[in-house]
Amino acid sequence: MSAKPELLAPAGDISSALAALAAGADALYLGLKHFSARMQAENFSTEELGRLTDLAQAEGRKIYLALNTFLKPGEIGQAARLLRRVLLGPAPDALIVQDLALPDLARQAGYSGEIFFSTLAGLTHQRACLAAVKAGASRVVLPRELSLDEIRLLHAALPPGLGLEVFVHGALCYNVSGRCWWSSYLGGKSGLRGRCVQPCRRIYTQGGREGRFFSCLDLSLDVLVKTLLDMPGVLSWKIEGRKKGAHYVFHTVSAYRLLRDCPGETQARREALSLLELSLGRPGSRAGFLPQRKATPTAFGETKPGEKQKLQTASGLLCGKIAPGEAGEILLKTRMELLAGDFLRVGYEDEPWHQTLSLQRALPKNGSLTLKVPKHKTPKNGTPVFLLDRREAGLLSLLREWRKRLEARKPERGEAGNIPDFEPELPAPAGKARRLDIMLRGSLPRGMEGKSGIGQGTVQGIWLSPRALLEISRTLFSRIFWWLPPVIWPEEEDRWLRLISRARRDGARHFVCNSPWQISMFDTLRGLALNAGPFCNVTNGPAVEALKKMGFSRALVSPELGEEDYLALPGQSPLPLGIVSKGFLPVGITRYGAGPLKADELWFSPKKEGFWSRRYGQNVWLYPAWPLDLGSKIPLLERAGYSTFVQIGESPPKASRGGAKEKESPPRSSEFNWNIGVL
Repeated sequence: MSAKPELLAPAGDISSALAALAAGADALYLGLKHFSARMQAENFSTEELGRLTDLAQAEGRKIYLALNTFLKPGEIGQAARLLRRVLLGPAPDALIVQDLALPDLARQAGYSGEIFFSTLAGLTHQRACLAAVKAGASRVVLPRELSLDEIRLLHAALPPGLGLEVFVHGALCYNVSGRCWWSSYLGGKSGLRGRCVQPCRRIYTQGGREGRFFSCLDLSLDVLVKTLLDMPGVLSWKIEGRKKGAHYVFHTVSAYRLLRDCPGETQARREALSLLELSLGRPGSRAGFLPQRKATPTAFGETKPGEKQKLQTASGLLCGKIAPGEAGEILLKTRMELLAGDFLRVGYEDEPWHQTLSLQRALPKNGSLTLKVPKHKTPKNGTPVFLLDRREAGLLSLLREWRKRLEARKPERGEAGNIPDFEPELPAPAGKARRLDIMLRGSLPRGMEGKSGIGQGTVQGIWLSPRALLEISRTLFSRIFWWLPPVIWPEEEDRWLRLISRARRDGARHFVCNSPWQISMFDTLRGLALNAGPFCNVTNGPAVEALKKMGFSRALVSPELGEEDYLALPGQSPLPLGIVSKGFLPVGITRYGAGPLKADELWFSPKKEGFWSRRYGQNVWLYPAWPLDLGSKIPLLERAGYSTFVQIGESPPKASRGGAKEKESPPRSSEFNWNIGVL
């Protein structure tokens, strides 16, 4: 019998970490005050991390440090020095990263432990795992969109030395992890920097429809996790929730420990399901885990056609609603027993009356409590109230016991010494390259073929597809830049391998990979020029250096950066750099569809921010109504060292060009984060 998979628990603060240890978690993942993809969690200081690591390792458990944001050009030294400070104390057992710069930076800082690639790094198909091993990974965290059959495909193709980490419970993102720029587009708060403002949880309208169309339920595999037990390469069952409290962590870890250790016992299964009901999460969904019963994990996706949204998708457990009282009182009417000290949230985060409060006394089921709220925060009748966290006497007693153990640990820490002066090695910048302008199209319009070619003005970029391979003259193949999609799923890999092979056979030489791991789909690089596309999320020089070592010859930078970072990046880039200067860039790519919304028609936020969607294969791409336009910045970018400028020729719906919806969404363009930067 193979070893049991570890139970990996989230820890956003000390209480949650101790709750995970008390519940029997084998490993914890957590972040520091910087470079964590959950910056809204409390997170840990380096000293707190050292003490917790010392305690966990003494108990036979493991600590994984999530340094899983991308780094801006000016943050390389800061990140390396932070790692040096971490290593003054007990070293974490692994680092979880998304940025290609981090493995080498960690080694320079003296770290010798394991490297795991985060789900934000976008490893979505079999050959990607080969590239991850070459990049130094011993584990990859899989996307939450995968079905059981797809996990099995990845497992069957695992190279030696690599393991898989699979999410089994917790919040779901509407867009594919690492493929969402929605929050960043709306104001520089990037999900890839841990600053997501959750635009997918907001209300949108299209025509007469209004709702939280993109707000997902929680993933809950519960009893289905037993299907993962026959895959020894699945090393870890991961529970999401670094922004959740100790109650959630304790109950979910306890539940999945029962499901792992007693998979065939009816009583254990019942107890586990009961624990999950008490964990204070959203209603559960299987999402796409069952191949024969793939579900859209939104409240709209799981209701009958024509019905209003029934399921609440705010975090926490629905525990009551606001009701009118006498003389204008605001009453909380409970639907379950509440305890003194329970932490509640009134309404959704995007509503004007949203607020949090702690109960001062217990309330029975069907009880009522008069709320004292500021006048400008008065909730309307029927507003839902959610239970976010609670502290039962038994759990509090356990936490006190574990806190004593933590306080008794006094790990040795080295002297800070000259750590502030430690500077990692940066790559030497590339020399000046010839300017190249690329027009990226879905296909070549008639009459454009003769104008395609390097050195003959604008060259053509084409999204690789069977149709493009049939319709375009083979005499042009060597001069076209063939673009791969940002996401390739396991069941699609063989198809893409055949398309690439066919294109190369017919003379294709220039390819644009929109995930770094797609380079593994090329058995040989002889005679090829491989470019890292904008969806590789490249943001700093050491990451470009990693791409160069992989075999890329050019990098198109992330669209999320601001002016200062864009202009600094060429000074530390060992490859020629390019940028998308104009056109429609998606704000997200999802496998879950667009629910009841019509494709190629605008939909709007309450602030009249317009968006539209379009399906490509298995995925739906979400676009802003306002195209990117950095055309006026090209001279400045060229002086800074950029040599390639891409225009994306995506055709928007007519309304976004000034049609019927012109009054709701006046024609305009966007400079994305050029002026405001990214946090």
